[in-house]
Amino acid sequence: MRIAELDTPALLVDLDALAGNLSRVASYAKEHGFRLRPHTKTHKTPEIGRMQLDAGAVGLTVAKVGEAEAMAPAQSPDLLLAYPVWGQRKLERLMAVARQTQVTVSLDSLEVAQALSDAARQAGLTIGVLVEENVGMDRTGLAPGASLVSLARQVQGLPGLNLLGLHFYPGHIWPPHADYDAQFARSGALLAQACDDFRKAGLPLEIVSGGSTPTLFRSHEMKDLNELRPGTYVFNDCDMVASGFCGWEHCAAAVLVTVVSTPRPGFAIVDGGTKTFSSETVPDAAGTSWGRIVEDPAVKFYMKNEEHGYLDLREASLDVKIGDRLRIIPNHICVTVNLHEKMYGIRGDAVEQVFTVAARGKLQ
Repeated sequence: MRIAELDTPALLVDLDALAGNLSRVASYAKEHGFRLRPHTKTHKTPEIGRMQLDAGAVGLTVAKVGEAEAMAPAQSPDLLLAYPVWGQRKLERLMAVARQTQVTVSLDSLEVAQALSDAARQAGLTIGVLVEENVGMDRTGLAPGASLVSLARQVQGLPGLNLLGLHFYPGHIWPPHADYDAQFARSGALLAQACDDFRKAGLPLEIVSGGSTPTLFRSHEMKDLNELRPGTYVFNDCDMVASGFCGWEHCAAAVLVTVVSTPRPGFAIVDGGTKTFSSETVPDAAGTSWGRIVEDPAVKFYMKNEEHGYLDLREASLDVKIGDRLRIIPNHICVTVNLHEKMYGIRGDAVEQVFTVAARGKLQ
């Protein structure tokens, strides 16, 4: 099949760029002695999860039980569910996953730990646990200190659970913000404090799991960190380019759209709107833009409705007509993927692989 045969909107994945992204991060992890357990929230596809494992990852990370179930065909030897699991039905489903592969869960409360312990004990299984620390994002996780150590000790005493160490996520740190270096240093200091507390308390630190794609290549500066969980790096997007993590050549995914209307000079409408693209803007971007038009970055993707994308062509050299096709790199690829049922793996003009987004909409 050729790209020209695809109906639009269609989410394209450049297979060569994807392979390069996987190799780039796997090489960094190997060079610095990190375990690589990438987050699948970006691609949501077991075939790409398998590619990550084949490139050197020791396991995969998910956020929801439904994502863990969807990743089963990847045959990961280890799954980290980086989210507190609550609810009897979810725990029953998680135990079914744990019968197929080793499962670890991150959590920040005794309530979640106790429920997880009860489910594991009843199923006759042992579930790994990482206690989550807050290193500045102020989302989930406990601040370093007595409460974090106390929770870890309580987890250690619960049947069916195996305390492995710490989990954190520095998602609040976005280069090139002016305070990026200070935030990174502060998060590193908070992590070091928690690790020192664990050592003094005789608590295990087999795994210290953290990181994010924007901070990935500075991970070796964080003492004690030994496992990386990047997600967005597989495809990258406008956010990642703005953060300085990568260049446009590393953006492996783009949405193919068709011009369906040219209602007045200098403007065009394409067949992709809020149901096709993420509704997030690039942090600190000058003016609102919903993505980068590959054929001419001077085109402004300035507004969206459900099925309509508005393009301002007045400062661009591109002269479009109805029926023309354009590729748009989304601001945030993770959310964009979740809007699509399929992704089309391409090389040149050829469609070589069709991926079903198996974890699409797996919110439970």
